[in-house]
Amino acid sequence: MKLKPAKSGPGARAGDRIRDTATRLFYRQGIRAVGVDAIVRHARATKPSLYRSFRSKDALAAAYLRDWDSAFWQRFDSAVAAHPDDPRAQLRLFLHRLTQRMRSPGYRGCALSNAAIEYPAVGHPARLVTVAHKRKLRRRLRQMTVAMGARQPRLLADGLALLLEGAYASCQLFHRDGPARAVARVAEQLIVASLKN
Repeated sequence: MKLKPAKSGPGARAGDRIRDTATRLFYRQGIRAVGVDAIVRHARATKPSLYRSFRSKDALAAAYLRDWDSAFWQRFDSAVAAHPDDPRAQLRLFLHRLTQRMRSPGYRGCALSNAAIEYPAVGHPARLVTVAHKRKLRRRLRQMTVAMGARQPRLLADGLALLLEGAYASCQLFHRDGPARAVARVAEQLIVASLKN
C-alpha cells in the first residue's frame, strides 16, 4: 500500500488525519512501537478526537490492517482482471508488480504479516484481520492452482503462500537486491514442476 502524507487541509477531519498518520507510523515503525501520543502529535489532533473515531489503539490498528487488506485485494484482482481465464498469467502479473513494489524505498513487507508477528494472541483485533486475510489468500491460491490443472493443487498453493511470506520477510532483510526479487521466477518454477505429467 502506498503510504501517503496525512491530510492536512482545512477540510480534513481529525479522524482522517489520525488514520492516515497511523498508517504511515504503523507501517514504518510497527504498531506496538507507536504510541497514541505520537499519533495525535503527528496528526495535529487530540486524544479525545482519536477516541471519538476509534474505540482504542487496537481498533485503530485493525482499521489500518483492513485498509491494507483492501488495497492488497485491489492489486490482486487487478492482475486477475488483466488475464481472464488464465490463472498462471494472473499470478505472474501480480508477482511481477509485487517485485516492483518490494524494490521501492521504505517497503517493509506485508503489514498484515508484520502484524501477525507483533500480535500472537489469538483474539487480538489486529490478528483477527490478519488471519482472515491470509486464509482468504490461501483459498484464492488454491482456486488458481486447481484452475491451472496442478497435480497437487493444495500443495502448490501452500508452496506459493510460503514463497510470498518468505519474500515479504527477506525484502526487509536484504532490501531491493535480495532473494525477494526472484519471487515471480521461483513461483513459475514451482508451477511448471507441479504441472509436469
